[in-house]
Amino acid sequence: MKLSDSAIAQIARTLQLAILTGTDVVDNLRLMEFICEGDELLPAENYTQNFEENLEKMLAENPDPPPSSTIF
Repeated sequence: MKLSDSAIAQIARTLQLAILTGTDVVDNLRLMEFICEGDELLPAENYTQNFEENLEKMLAENPDPPPSSTIF
């Protein structure tokens, strides 16, 4: 079995979300669901849909991004 490109992209998005929200990436990864199609693992459609809906809700609750910080 290998991860499909869409599964790798979803893992990257999950990692980015964990970084932005300050949550543990392990907890976010545990929520991921995959389906097997041939010899590839794909993100489950219901997982992807829920991820997108939750992301939209989060953005609606806080439409203004935090100010960028300067690292010296």
